[in-house]
Amino acid sequence: MFIDDVKIKVKAGRGGDGNVAFNNAKMSLGPTGGRGGNGGSIYFEGVADLGALIQFRYKKELVGENGEKGGKQMKDGANGEDLIFKAPVGTIVHNLTTNEITEITAIGQQLLVAKGGRGGKGNFMFRSSRNTSPTKFQYGLAGTECELRLELKLIADVGFVGLPNVGKSSLLNVLTNAKSKVANYAFTTLEPNLGVYFELILADIPGLIEGASEGKGLGIKFLRHIERTKTLFHFISAESQDPLKDYKIIRNELCAFNPELLERAEYIFLSKIDLLSKEEVAKKLKQLKPLNKQIIPISVIDDISLEKVKEILRELIKQKTIQ
Repeated sequence: MFIDDVKIKVKAGRGGDGNVAFNNAKMSLGPTGGRGGNGGSIYFEGVADLGALIQFRYKKELVGENGEKGGKQMKDGANGEDLIFKAPVGTIVHNLTTNEITEITAIGQQLLVAKGGRGGKGNFMFRSSRNTSPTKFQYGLAGTECELRLELKLIADVGFVGLPNVGKSSLLNVLTNAKSKVANYAFTTLEPNLGVYFELILADIPGLIEGASEGKGLGIKFLRHIERTKTLFHFISAESQDPLKDYKIIRNELCAFNPELLERAEYIFLSKIDLLSKEEVAKKLKQLKPLNKQIIPISVIDDISLEKVKEILRELIKQKTIQ
């Protein structure tokens, strides 16, 4: 199961109380109560694993370890151990308690989401020339406690869009080492799939049908993942009875979700051309002519057409390198 939106509660560890103690040894009388240890903090660490949020499917509360109470002979209590949980790069952390928004943008990045409470002072810290035997101490402070919403938005260079069963997953598998499930029926892809083509990250975005922005089919569940892509590869099946209509359906859904998506660089591919004759393919291309855009006919079993796709990807790599 793919989890990309989840709410959890986090509670960092409480600081340990300070101690009240005195040295009974001759010539060394005085307060010796140590400080309490700090409570354990809670962090998220960025990883490449898109499925990392599944750990929060049932684990809805994260509680840090408390600091220990201060000891005698000015010995401080042990700090609570910090907790570090993995989260995919592209995770947006919404703090629903403070309304702050932060983001995990790199592998290995550690994001503090709940700070452990500070340990209290022992009576040794309250000694003075006027009070050589203080009994005063501090209680440890509570750690940060808040509710978080974790929202994953994929960060990809190229997003594959189109109606179900148009060959997006098949092309991703051919171009990369992705092992997306493919079959000749709608909604084979039920969660986003990523592949890497040299320096480019390619994302196959599922679930786009007419009315997706209104909740039909898989709804807008995965549309958020398109927002981070700089370039769109728009697939239209050569088997479609009305390819122009199919194109407009997807564009309308993108616009309904976020009009800015229409400004993304777009390449249009007429896929699955191996299933039709050359005459039928020409007919489909003619139907798409009103778009006044270059339509590239492709098939995953045709090396010549695949080379055209690779040329585009190589050009995108150059642009990425220049930037």
